Amino acid sequence: MTVKGILIPIGGNEDKGLVAKPSYKMDFISDGILSHVVKESGGTKANILVLPAASSIPEEVGDNYIQAFKTLGCNNVKVLHIKKRKHADKPEFLEALKQADCVMFSGGDQRKISAKIYGSEFHKLLTEKYQHEAFVIAGTSAGAMAMAKEMISGGSSKEAFIKGAVQMSQGLELIPELIIDTHFIQRGRFGRQSEAVAKFPKLLGIGLAEDTGLIIKNGKDIKVIGSGMAIVFDPQHIGHNNEKVLREGTPMTMTNLIVHILANGDRFDIETREVKVLPIEAPFV
Repeated sequence: MTVKGILIPIGGNEDKGLVAKPSYKMDFISDGILSHVVKESGGTKANILVLPAASSIPEEVGDNYIQAFKTLGCNNVKVLHIKKRKHADKPEFLEALKQADCVMFSGGDQRKISAKIYGSEFHKLLTEKYQHEAFVIAGTSAGAMAMAKEMISGGSSKEAFIKGAVQMSQGLELIPELIIDTHFIQRGRFGRQSEAVAKFPKLLGIGLAEDTGLIIKNGKDIKVIGSGMAIVFDPQHIGHNNEKVLREGTPMTMTNLIVHILANGDRFDIETREVKVLPIEAPFV
């Protein structure tokens, strides 16, 4: 089946145009990650739903996104507060989703997204729209991680490839081929993503730095956006993987793991696992 929708997972702490950052960043209006979300959703007249279901401060998070999208020229932005599982099937929430061009999941605790939404009528409608319509699902941090089927739900960032450093649980199954981790560089999560792909060696691992995202079209075509890096873990040719036989707390071994480090404009095909790197002579943006 050809997927018509677009996924935009984001590594967290994306520029919202609220404060100046001293480090390198994209121009917020023309090239920032949220500007890509708006463009892929159909432009400034798009109906955008913000879901801060993962957040412990949902009202504040919702207000920040309304302001950020308003700065980009969007006025059709609504926040849905799904605070409990039963809220996901409210008729007014389902109607809002039917009319939406884009849903934006905030950061927080990805387990809350799954607990409140997975298997609900809202989840079913969200999946149908993604599969059959030109519909955008964006998510930052927890909202990005929840897109997977095998979702990283916790674990130590300090352990360097120790069995038990990663905890997995049920995600929303929007992109079952991927395992997504976020804040990847800033929080040193190489070890736990390595264990995740050791557990599921038929899947691809994606580690997203902050203010970095992916545009995923057709369920397979990836383009990197934002100011940081995306790291792809491809275990298809691993020659040794002792994850299944070790006790928790034991250092692990995995050989021939392919790792790609990609940046803004680079592309990756989930089906063929081919990389297309932006030419060196291309303009630096």
